[in-house]
Amino acid sequence: MFKKITLTLILTSTLLFLGCSSDDNKNANNMVSANEYVLTALDKKQYIVKKEGSGFLLKGAEGKVIIFDIFATWCPPCRGAATHLSSLQEKYKDDLIIIGISIEDKILDSKLQDFREKYNATYTLVNSETNRRLADTIVNELKLGERYPIPIMALYKDGKYINHFIGAIEEELIENDIKLALEK
Repeated sequence: MFKKITLTLILTSTLLFLGCSSDDNKNANNMVSANEYVLTALDKKQYIVKKEGSGFLLKGAEGKVIIFDIFATWCPPCRGAATHLSSLQEKYKDDLIIIGISIEDKILDSKLQDFREKYNATYTLVNSETNRRLADTIVNELKLGERYPIPIMALYKDGKYINHFIGAIEEELIENDIKLALEK
């Protein structure tokens, strides 16, 4: 009888400790947050982006068109796009949110601020540890491959994909998709 009780206690203790392993807790946390990205803008405001299906939803931006501009500060077409995106942000300020996501690892805020000032990037620029993960996830959903060209501008409204553009693009083409999404 004593052997049965001891064996049962050992087995129960083993299962309990395995079930509470910190590795399992880390995996559970990763699973819960795998589709959520917290982005921090240069002004330290935080934006929460959630992947829903094949689209991306920006918390608090219901009814607005979201453009994720995947770029690098050293990229000439990205620099040219900044002026066009700023113009669109100003024109559609109540209906459009543009978030510039730098793919440069560990870029300093000061370097992004220099980019903003030099190329008149008046829209939101984010510098977060999740930048690259979000950019890669967006690009993966667009089926552009692991080594993708930049800039990439991906448009969404209420978590639904609208269109995307790669490289230097005319402002009017982006604006046309914004108008269609807003039904204007």
